[in-house]
Amino acid sequence: MSLRGGGPIEELAVPSGTTVEEHDLVTDGDVLVGGQSTVEFGLRGRNVALGERVSVENDIEAEGDCRLDTWCSVDGNVLVGEDAYLGERVTVTGRLMVSGDLDIGDDVTIEEGFEANGWIVIRNPVPTLVFYFIVLSQLLRLGETDAADDLAEALADGDDVRDPLLVPRGAEISDDAWRVSTPATVGDDCRLHGNLRAESIRVGERDEVFGSLRAREGITVGADTVIHGDVTTRGGTVTVEAGARVLGDVSAGDLVVHDGAEIDGSLRARGEMKLVQETGSDEGETGSDEGETGSDEGETGSDEGETGSDDGESGSEGERDDADGVGEPDTDEPSAEDRDAETATETEGETAADSGAEVADEDPDTEKPDADAEAT
Repeated sequence: MSLRGGGPIEELAVPSGTTVEEHDLVTDGDVLVGGQSTVEFGLRGRNVALGERVSVENDIEAEGDCRLDTWCSVDGNVLVGEDAYLGERVTVTGRLMVSGDLDIGDDVTIEEGFEANGWIVIRNPVPTLVFYFIVLSQLLRLGETDAADDLAEALADGDDVRDPLLVPRGAEISDDAWRVSTPATVGDDCRLHGNLRAESIRVGERDEVFGSLRAREGITVGADTVIHGDVTTRGGTVTVEAGARVLGDVSAGDLVVHDGAEIDGSLRARGEMKLVQETGSDEGETGSDEGETGSDEGETGSDEGETGSDDGESGSEGERDDADGVGEPDTDEPSAEDRDAETATETEGETAADSGAEVADEDPDTEKPDADAEAT
């Protein structure tokens, strides 16, 4: 499969469960490597396909098929569980062992020899994906939809569909560093060796990376992931999720740290630095709303109390007015004794007002018998 130009691989994608064991990169799915890349690890996967001018500096073990495009070089052995396809001018410094058929191109060099249990055809083989595409298109053109479905199911290995390991064009993968010019994504439960350099990086959960992370854009460290190194980005945002641990410094444009994350080194941010607490925030907001409701009820009660006090003041004024009108005499010319009694009553009222006491209700009542007696 020739991966020229930009190619179908647009990012470095490490599927979940991928590990680096000694000098081998091990995954359960397929391995697809873009053209002009250098892989210093050995490759172990289900199906292995290398683009043009790819250099692998260790052994290749494929459970299924193995495809080596033109000008590829393998510094080690190549073990294939099913069929093998070798393009022109491929170099293998070790031994080639194929359990199925072998299609081999011109000027291929296998230093320690090869062995194949099936057919051996010396020619320039058709790329595997191109061959499958031709067969599917012919089946659909003839209306054999059932046969096309069976072929597609066989290519997908039934229901067992696993994500492949994708290495973009021009990448450098080694125990020292993983360098790509595209975004990089690491799945869950992975164990990797080497510093990771990419345009942007996203690391999944429960991973362990023995190296640092550096990107031009954003970096995300998933929950319960351990990074044995620094995390650095030029102007992007670094997000460290809950339970993650960074055994180094963190430098970013903006920094977002979730509650429960651990950072052993220093924190540097050119922009904002935010701490996110995910637990108990909703309960706290609910409690504050309830407190506001209680305060509103208290204000309502105080308003009612003020209204009641106003009514009380109005009633007391009415009572005083009624009290003042009760003791008025019926005659126009009061006698001298009445005038003396009124003078004495007013003097007693002023004295009571100065002392802060209210005038007794019986004072106007005492005037009424005098007035009646005078009228009699």
